[in-house]
Amino acid sequence: MILKRHIPFLKAVAQYACTAFGGPNAHIGVMTKHFVENRKDVTQKELLDFFSFCQLLPGPSSTQTITLIGYKRGGVGLAMLTLLVWCLPAVLLMSALSFFIHHYNLNHSFPHLFSYVQPMAIGFLIYAAWQAMQASVKHFATYVIMIIAAIISSIFISPWVFPLLIVAGGLVSNFSNQRIQINIQQPQKIRWINLALFAFLFIAAGIFSELARLQHWQHARLFNLFENFYRFGSLVWGGGHALMSVMADQFIYLPIHRGQLPYISEADYLTGFGMVSCVPGPVFSICSYMGGMATSGNGILYQSMGCTIASIGVFLPSLLLVLFLYPIYNNLKQHVIIYRALEGIHASVIGLMWASGIKLLLPIAKQNTASQNMVFATVIVGTFLLLKHTKIPSPIIVIICLLMGLLG
Repeated sequence: MILKRHIPFLKAVAQYACTAFGGPNAHIGVMTKHFVENRKDVTQKELLDFFSFCQLLPGPSSTQTITLIGYKRGGVGLAMLTLLVWCLPAVLLMSALSFFIHHYNLNHSFPHLFSYVQPMAIGFLIYAAWQAMQASVKHFATYVIMIIAAIISSIFISPWVFPLLIVAGGLVSNFSNQRIQINIQQPQKIRWINLALFAFLFIAAGIFSELARLQHWQHARLFNLFENFYRFGSLVWGGGHALMSVMADQFIYLPIHRGQLPYISEADYLTGFGMVSCVPGPVFSICSYMGGMATSGNGILYQSMGCTIASIGVFLPSLLLVLFLYPIYNNLKQHVIIYRALEGIHASVIGLMWASGIKLLLPIAKQNTASQNMVFATVIVGTFLLLKHTKIPSPIIVIICLLMGLLG
């Protein structure tokens, strides 16, 4: 890989990492603006295909999606650099927050700074859903799949809803009689080394973590943290909210059940949960904060190691899984059954995007006054219209919303 020719792409990834608020479904809107419309690294259908595939995997789906864009453009080397550039700003910010919370009380000088970030993120999400619908929802059956997926995912909150709806959409669209033209492509090479490394690390992390716990190793907590976060990145479906529930059990309730002190207090846990929604980048960067808080009180070096180990632990399995499974998925796509299923899968994903917008919107409407809701509705509509009808860069829209919060 010649790095020089990929520098503009990595700069775009860095810009995206600093402006992608609101979680994976909202991130798709910023991705659309950066990598589909502005740079044309992928088409709208390719992006939706990547996102659909990543929704079937455990771990952070927006992280896996941007990794696949890098993989398509420059292979494994660029995929790894893309992951690093994408994660680094959020990881650094959430790691710094762990130090800040440990040493100082939160500064309430600018309590409204992030007030308009959430409605702005909903505007990005609506724009992404609208763009994707224009590209992939073409006839009655796909409209029905999209609407049913939106309704079901709005009502039921479970990590199993996403993958089940995607599979169901693929099954339903296979009843279509539409003739599909498939361009036969060269089969992609399957990198079995990624699966072997993933399995080896999973087993080794479990063994060393248990030995450290039972034998009371001096730095047992670091071994435990790597195993915990590697397991989270390997097995947690359902995004950041599912991850937060698992971490609460692992770091608060399980130690208490064992008669031990929790790794983190409930107050600090909730602070991190609230702050991660105000930080651009992957929601899984909350793990950097949790790793730092779990090792706080033992010096700056030890806490820095906690942040680093947690970050590597949660993002590494996602990289290994996506690079192993995507070539298999890409090869399978050339079969008529799989290719036809993609139509329904894409429609289901778009339904999930609309539902995410609804679920993000309802808490805002309940918590605020009528006048505040009017202002937030204006931000949502304004964000959508700016994205749709202007070429104003995403960072400018983010800065505008932050300034509104600062002045408000």
